[in-house]
Amino acid sequence: MKSMTGYGRAASQTERYDITVEVHSVNHRFLETSVRLPRSFGYLEEKIKEQVQQNASRGKVEVSLSMQPVSSKTTTVELDHDVVQAYLSAIEQENVRLQKQVENDTAAEPYRIEPDLTLSTLLRIPDAFQVQQVADDPAEIWAQVQPVLAEALTQFVQMRQTEGERLKDDVAFHLTQLEQMTDQVEQLVPQTVQQYYDRLYRKITELLEDRTVEESRLVTEAAVVAEKIAVDEELVRLHSHIAQFRGFLESAEPVGRKMDFLVQEMNREVNTTGSKSQMLEITKLVVDMKSEIEKIREQIQNIE
Repeated sequence: MKSMTGYGRAASQTERYDITVEVHSVNHRFLETSVRLPRSFGYLEEKIKEQVQQNASRGKVEVSLSMQPVSSKTTTVELDHDVVQAYLSAIEQENVRLQKQVENDTAAEPYRIEPDLTLSTLLRIPDAFQVQQVADDPAEIWAQVQPVLAEALTQFVQMRQTEGERLKDDVAFHLTQLEQMTDQVEQLVPQTVQQYYDRLYRKITELLEDRTVEESRLVTEAAVVAEKIAVDEELVRLHSHIAQFRGFLESAEPVGRKMDFLVQEMNREVNTTGSKSQMLEITKLVVDMKSEIEKIREQIQNIE
């Protein structure tokens, strides 16, 4: 048995990324998975959801994936040779123009631009360098993320199992309490008819005073009332539901929804028993039985 509440966390460092995965869940009627991850890794979302679906059948599950670069290997810097060559060509053309000017004007002083290509010069040239992010291979990234996700999901499932065992023990305790109260009601039911017969006998005796009370008529009347207030079927079904519930507690399959339905049926049988009850002791027991069922209902809301 598993709870729908769980948490798991795992981290790993690869050559390029610090990878961290966190998984946590709360109660939900069905399985609802949401994934938070960097936009550039959005292609991993469906794969992550598939992994979650293999480990959980109910609950609102949130997965958080962090991918932090750990080295400059995620970035490349390249010199744009075409841009540099264009600048050099422009300088050479200017030198040719200046030479022609000197040839046409003998009074002009010779002048030549020297292409001094030092690092500082290159860094001042616009667009001489191109900075690019290294493209990730989706298959390679998933191969790195999947083991971290698997470890986080393992912790997540273990926590859900631990919490599920605690819920199982608590539900089993309340089932035992409910079963004991059901046994007590069964023991009191025969007394209900007898009490009604005695009250009816005393009432008729008082009304008829000294006249003889017809015994057969009293028995018939008591039998009619006994049929109306009989709760044998309700108690038999309640015992059956309790036994079935114990079977669910030992099941390896998700049984939360089945338990929820069964609790409704148990509550219906107890309500019917209470409405038919003619004895104060049974009425008190019914109140306590409904309290135990409510405690069970509260716990199974968190069972997968």
